[in-house]
Amino acid sequence: MPEDRHEDRVALASASPAAVTRLAASWRRSMLKHGLDPARAPQIQAMTTRELAERRERLDGFLTVARPQLDQLFQLVCPTGCNVLLTDASGIVLEQRVNDADAETFREWGLWNGTDWSEQAEGTNGIGTCLAEGRQVTIHRDEHFYARNTGLSCMDAPIWGPDGRLIGALDVSSARSDHTERWNALIGAQVAQSARQIEAAFFRASFPGARILSAQTDGIEALVAVDKDDLAIGANRAARRAFGLEKEGVLRPRPASDLFGRDDEVTGFERAERAAVIRALARAEGNVSAAARALGVGRATLYRRMQRLGISENPGRLSRG
Repeated sequence: MPEDRHEDRVALASASPAAVTRLAASWRRSMLKHGLDPARAPQIQAMTTRELAERRERLDGFLTVARPQLDQLFQLVCPTGCNVLLTDASGIVLEQRVNDADAETFREWGLWNGTDWSEQAEGTNGIGTCLAEGRQVTIHRDEHFYARNTGLSCMDAPIWGPDGRLIGALDVSSARSDHTERWNALIGAQVAQSARQIEAAFFRASFPGARILSAQTDGIEALVAVDKDDLAIGANRAARRAFGLEKEGVLRPRPASDLFGRDDEVTGFERAERAAVIRALARAEGNVSAAARALGVGRATLYRRMQRLGISENPGRLSRG
């Protein structure tokens, strides 16, 4: 009996309206909503140089913040023959990092600047499915919709803008057959961490002059921007969810004390921030510079936070580094 073809397996799994897995649901979207055929992939079309430049210009501030993180992520994964990509919210590749030796391979796959990797264009794939579902995904080889893409493994994480809306996806793609699902999971974890770092850096850059309050919620950094009048003027997606704020769009300014609630003049958010600073100092064995790096802030900023939060510098325990 001949082995089942990939396209037949995709079609069969997509046939039921009660698709029980996220993968099957994505395959079904690709086939029924977008009208794609897993056996007949369209030829990838790239944007013109001008079209790509216009896309980049619209997101210039975001890309400026993201590029150092892309460089850092690439340095971590480049020895494994991977391609690092950053897209906009519609799945257009805006930035990439790839070794010269691997460039032609990924160009042939269409994983290149200016190409469209939305689900609408490519069916189930790391970039498109990440954006369609707004969550971290790994699409490993034959989990792709198109048979022609089953030689790829794609690890992706969404990036959310300061307004709570999806702004893009961060992707690491590999065409190596020796990359196992376990190895991909390690890369996926690094992709997710890099995406969160880009989010946080862009949020901070979007509110110059504001005081940024931060705390961990479900393992994700919740950020709130507070102006000189103690009004909360911005919140990232995690903070919007944690504090029941507007889901997306411009945040209605409100007193920070009203937002977080007061308990003996100390907000719950401030208590969480204080605990995070103390944990960072403890992990750094009292080295303030090391703690500041772990928190993603400057040493002077950390000293100001310590003073505001009532964390005194103990010469016997803390080091300026």
